[in-house]
Amino acid sequence: MKHQAVIFDVDGTLLDSLEDLADSMDVVLRQNNFPVHSLDRYKYFVGNGMENLVRRALPEERRGDEALVAECFDRMREEYANRWNAKTRPYEGIPELLDALAGLNVRMSVLSNKPHDFTRKVVGELLGRWRFDYVFGERMSVPRKPDPAAALEIAGLSGISPGRFLYLGDTATDMRTATAAGMFAVGALWGFRTADELLSAGAMALIRNPLELLPLL
Repeated sequence: MKHQAVIFDVDGTLLDSLEDLADSMDVVLRQNNFPVHSLDRYKYFVGNGMENLVRRALPEERRGDEALVAECFDRMREEYANRWNAKTRPYEGIPELLDALAGLNVRMSVLSNKPHDFTRKVVGELLGRWRFDYVFGERMSVPRKPDPAAALEIAGLSGISPGRFLYLGDTATDMRTATAAGMFAVGALWGFRTADELLSAGAMALIRNPLELLPLL
């Protein structure tokens, strides 16, 4: 096989988590008497870390209020901790893909801009039957995606050349991360963003269901 390893994004790629994220943020917005948002709007709020989700969800004229952003971020973490698994589930076809990759001895890791503690929690509890070499969320010591540092860290720890990695994600952030790291960028069309966005950000292939990843190995 040309590729020996896969890095997965989480939200919008492995897990359909949008409703739990949206429900949590909407609670925070209501607490502040701010307008709430549709699920379609949340598709464009997520992907660049929870702090950015919070900032984007706030009324435009309040997004520069750093004290408010920090307060709402703390509340968002509390709300999400209480409901992160209420509706979140693996996408259809993801269990079968992970089974197939494990059977082929393909190395698997996870890289998300979700806070590191939440990333490890959701992967451990909802995807715990599969072995992932590394599960990294956003960490203070490493720049968040699309900076390639964490993807290259996984490659280095794995002892596998970046060029032997497939990188599967659903946003421009993921495609730019993969491209910057020298990995093969694959866009997941079942996720939160459009084909046009993924292609313009450097996707080398687009797939409509998870098992379509296998021929790309």
